[in-house]
Amino acid sequence: MSFRITGLDPQPFRHLFGLSEEALAAHGAQRFPVGDNPGFPDRVELRDLEVGETALLLNFTHQPAATPYRSCHAIFVGEGAARRYDAVDEIPAAMGGRTLSLRAFDPHGVMVDADLVEGREMTGLIERFLDDPRVAYLHAHYARRGCYAALITRP
Repeated sequence: MSFRITGLDPQPFRHLFGLSEEALAAHGAQRFPVGDNPGFPDRVELRDLEVGETALLLNFTHQPAATPYRSCHAIFVGEGAARRYDAVDEIPAAMGGRTLSLRAFDPHGVMVDADLVEGREMTGLIERFLDDPRVAYLHAHYARRGCYAALITRP
């Protein structure tokens, strides 16, 4: 079974690019210079930011459904990220090298299944979840800190 992984749309974050530290703080965000790779996985381009780039840390509502599973958490966005990752049957390197929590949701935003998996081995779990007719979409989270990583759907 095929699957599609997509990053976040960069548009809602563009107003933060280039702001002063004070202006970022007013939006509840912080800027981090990237000094280690891997370490700052960008949620738009789904890549680890390179040393010398900057990451913005901000709170993001990744599960807006009006259910008990409504959720927001901290994410990194590469300052200047421009192109949303969108690929079929490919695991981006930023996800492939980490332990992930995959969470399967029905069309109403209710979680119907979840499991942990090493990113490089996630294809089988994605296929198992998407084979379940109750499942409308998956959320991938970086398991260590619990941060939202990407949306996974049927193509």
